[in-house]
Amino acid sequence: MQPFEIPIKGLKSGRSVYKWHADGGFFGTFENTEILAADLDIEVEVINEDYSIEVRGQIDGNVTVACDRCLGDLEIDVHTSFEDDEFEGCQVLDIGQDIYDFVCIALPMQRVHPEGECDEETAKFISK
Repeated sequence: MQPFEIPIKGLKSGRSVYKWHADGGFFGTFENTEILAADLDIEVEVINEDYSIEVRGQIDGNVTVACDRCLGDLEIDVHTSFEDDEFEGCQVLDIGQDIYDFVCIALPMQRVHPEGECDEETAKFISK
């Protein structure tokens, strides 16, 4: 079984919980060059009611991106959740794309260090 995949065949009725960890390599599989590193915990609850499957996920941790101002490493906390029930006819629930999408959406448009925390060498050139 690949990470972030849940086989439907054999999935017990009721509630099942899956936990994973994602690092920067996960974002590399999507050819994302903006996320330099990641430390994310993912918990997914799958509710199988025999006639429908519902997925609820929670993502918590942080990612490292380049600061838009100084290009230095900037760590951003990520706390987001998602729900999905569009799995009709699937043999395997692959929620990797959901995880990727919701982390990217959770990131701010402008990614900058708080005032005074940018790289000092770069900040000299910004103020000129």
